[in-house]
Amino acid sequence: MSGSRLLIAIEVLDYLRTVPRRDQERLLKTFREIADVPSRFTDFMENDSTGRPVAVHIFGKFAIKFWDDFADRHVKVLDVHLADRSH
Repeated sequence: MSGSRLLIAIEVLDYLRTVPRRDQERLLKTFREIADVPSRFTDFMENDSTGRPVAVHIFGKFAIKFWDDFADRHVKVLDVHLADRSH
């Protein structure tokens, strides 16, 4: 267990309000699991708009983008969207 603090972008929380309750619960559970062991959930890496590498995890129909800020012991969930859409 990493002991990292889970931080979720407000845009992600806004998006969660638009999906069915069951998906909300499953996504929140997955966010917590990612915070425990981020490396287990890295399916591939992308660069964000500043060039910083962020991890992407495909979870069912969703793509979850997160950053493991190891130095600050934070896992930051930056974006969630349907996996078949580019974002």
